[in-house]
Amino acid sequence: MQQQTPPPSEAPAAVIDVEQAEAALVEHYPRLVRLAYLVLPPGLGRNRRVLTAHAIAQRALPRGRTADAPTRVPAQRGAADPGYAYVRLKVLRSALEAGLPLKRLAWPKRAQLPPLLPQVWGLRLFPKSGGADELALDQRLSALDGPARAAYVLRGLERLDEAAVAAVLVEAGCSEEDATAALVEARVTAADDSTAAEDDADGTSLLESPEFDPCSLHARPTDLMRRRQHLKAAIAAVAATLVCGALLGLPGDGWAPDGAAAPPYAKNPAAQAALNPAKLRKASPTAWKTSDREDFSVWPARGSLTGDKELLRRALAVWARPGGSVKVSATPGTPAGAPPGPPQLLYAGDLDQARVVLLYDGMRVVRYAEPKSGTSGAALDFARVDGASGANAGALVMDRADGNVRYLTAPWVTSAATRDLLKPEAGARTVSRTKDGITAPFPSPALATSCTSWNALALTDASGTRLTTDLGELVPAHLTAGNPRAPREARPKDWASSACSLAAARSHGVSTVNSWAYARQQLPEANGIAQWSCTRAQTWRGTGPRTLALFQASGADAAVVASTSQSSPACGPREPRVLSGVRWKSRAGTWYLVAAGSSQVNSVTAAGRSVTGNVLAVPVERGTKVSLSGRTARGAAVHTLR
Repeated sequence: MQQQTPPPSEAPAAVIDVEQAEAALVEHYPRLVRLAYLVLPPGLGRNRRVLTAHAIAQRALPRGRTADAPTRVPAQRGAADPGYAYVRLKVLRSALEAGLPLKRLAWPKRAQLPPLLPQVWGLRLFPKSGGADELALDQRLSALDGPARAAYVLRGLERLDEAAVAAVLVEAGCSEEDATAALVEARVTAADDSTAAEDDADGTSLLESPEFDPCSLHARPTDLMRRRQHLKAAIAAVAATLVCGALLGLPGDGWAPDGAAAPPYAKNPAAQAALNPAKLRKASPTAWKTSDREDFSVWPARGSLTGDKELLRRALAVWARPGGSVKVSATPGTPAGAPPGPPQLLYAGDLDQARVVLLYDGMRVVRYAEPKSGTSGAALDFARVDGASGANAGALVMDRADGNVRYLTAPWVTSAATRDLLKPEAGARTVSRTKDGITAPFPSPALATSCTSWNALALTDASGTRLTTDLGELVPAHLTAGNPRAPREARPKDWASSACSLAAARSHGVSTVNSWAYARQQLPEANGIAQWSCTRAQTWRGTGPRTLALFQASGADAAVVASTSQSSPACGPREPRVLSGVRWKSRAGTWYLVAAGSSQVNSVTAAGRSVTGNVLAVPVERGTKVSLSGRTARGAAVHTLR
């Protein structure tokens, strides 16, 4: 898509008229919104980045009738339109401010808050999906900080030279040292782009593709089931509030607030029994040794505060009715209501400057944490664990701090170690544990901002060693490998090329992730052998598994995502077959569509060519739309992930 270039003017004016700035904003609105979208931090998510980019562009007009013109701000491609230079600087400054971390004792900047306008209810908006090149560029930009992303975008989208880019960054609030460092990072990133030379040759850029156009959008509904549940919950909450108000107005003693818990809503014998610390269930310290099951029901109560009735009473009361100051979180699909009966105590003890209580009600594990001094900073976390056993019941997250995580391990675990999945040849590093089974802190991939390493927790018991990893949940995800119908325990080398894809499964209520290397392919022009694999993240709720097809060319450090699906049965136990393709450029510069299917695929068809077998490589023009399909030996159609 060719973008319009702002027209030059005779000379920059000393004062910018509001109408002049408005004309520049209206004329170049799509480019300004694209600039904001590319510079905004990727962690915001595509929907919020779209809305924030539009809000930033719309707030770029000066407030008064005139505004001082920015000094030493070069215009785009040699132009000197002061109106465009002004609004571009405003957009860039706001986009950089949106990526700054919030400070504890300072008011947030306007750009750091969700935009008031525009707002879209019931829909999620995101740009059109691009190809492998756009995805690779998006991943490279995600690894850069705000100033470096801005420098890359100003060089590629605005076609400014390095001196001009540095001047714009300084005007936008960066120091000269930060501007220089940003230019270096942008230069290195551009050098790593294998398509840069071709892009420059015809005057276009991947930055101008529909993948990064927040003015040309797809619309999809939000979670309809959750929306309906929230509406029902809101109606029920209003009704409960009215009933509670009436009940609290009646004479009687009532319950008193417990720590950070909200005021109680009614006397109920069953509810009172569930919230009585004296009725908490505790497994025998040796129950796990004779039980036929390895699950949370046979975990003994551990910790130095299992007899602290006041602490346990506060934990149960906050679980039943968390107050407004309590930070509550729940994995997707996990109900956050009160326990149906007296829960089981798993742990109660001190952990650094906090007291932690872990409870289990047969379907959920609940973690309550409060500071040692007071209860104003209490937190309550819910995780669904119905059916958890073996590796899925081997550890629980105690806390995350300073980029590290600590676990409480199951009583049957004999040793714990960490393995870096990106370095499978490196040995295991033993993790020390307390007498209660709490591990020493070690770096968590759930808190990492880049994928230079990926730690997994290796738990050894009488059955062998199992790998789990932190995906931001209360329960670590179990890692497996192999054919989805007969997965086995994963080894670090099974995840060496696909570990970084686990980032897409963070905070989705994932119980198990399987990696399956389903095909190997000889690349054209003697470019080596490529490996195809797929990863499938299974959730505790059983729905919404996320499946990725990955392609790793010979000599590449990591695999790239070829296709994705949120609900396809492919690469799963019900349909253990998969087909995917990706555009790939040989060392000689020729573009190919390379595709591979699992062993069940007997033929592959693309670009008018059909081959027998499960792999295909056919020359294609870059940007050409090509359909891809396959068939089994019995003639059943096999489609790509979508």
